[in-house]
Amino acid sequence: MNPAIPNWSGKRVWVIGASTGIGAETARLLLAKGARVALSARRKPELDVIAAGNPAAMTITVDIVDEATILAACDTILAQWQAIDLVLVVAGGYNEMRADQFDLAVANDLLDLNVRGVFNCLSAVLPVLLRQGSGGIGIVGSVAGYSGLPKALIYGATKAAIINLCESLYLDLRPRGIGVYLINPGFVATPLTSQNDFKMPALMSAADAGAALVDGLEKGDFHIHFPKRFTNVLRFARLLPYRWYFALIHKVTGL
Repeated sequence: MNPAIPNWSGKRVWVIGASTGIGAETARLLLAKGARVALSARRKPELDVIAAGNPAAMTITVDIVDEATILAACDTILAQWQAIDLVLVVAGGYNEMRADQFDLAVANDLLDLNVRGVFNCLSAVLPVLLRQGSGGIGIVGSVAGYSGLPKALIYGATKAAIINLCESLYLDLRPRGIGVYLINPGFVATPLTSQNDFKMPALMSAADAGAALVDGLEKGDFHIHFPKRFTNVLRFARLLPYRWYFALIHKVTGL
């Protein structure tokens, strides 16, 4: 559904959320494959460790909830590269929440990070990609966005918004020569998931998740999801009648 990427040599990739987890491992892999990578996150020391003096890497501190930092970073990248071949928005947050624990301040913080932060990134990069008439953008959602799940009262809603957003972006941008990638991981061992107090089916390492993400990009997939033995089960479950779906989730989770 997108053009394949058979060779990363010289590709200019901006990874937003590259300090830890999937973003960090994806950035490392792309550098190893010969891409030029701009690594962005709030914490520069972690970015510098990943860049490790590699001349193909640059590090730029941003906070995606602050549009000004994203716009400034985009200007810096264009000043050095003149164009951007791919933007990956990996930054995001996670909080467990159920209805009897609802906290509006926490909910708003998560909305700022997972939804409004993505819009801030779009504000910076969409004009660049449209002006170029080439390149692509990938946004990390989550399988929690497929359908409602216990403990994901706000997180799941933010990721459902990302899924809908990417679908709309594809319809608008692909005819203009711009690739769009919806990236939905399952459970990945990262600082975000370390707080979970329940068994995480098909838990995978961040390195394996980064490899699966890059593999999907190389194939030109629109919907990049992993590990498929888990994500495909949830994709099927959302097609069930609600009576069956709710009963299944209750039985599996005990919640």
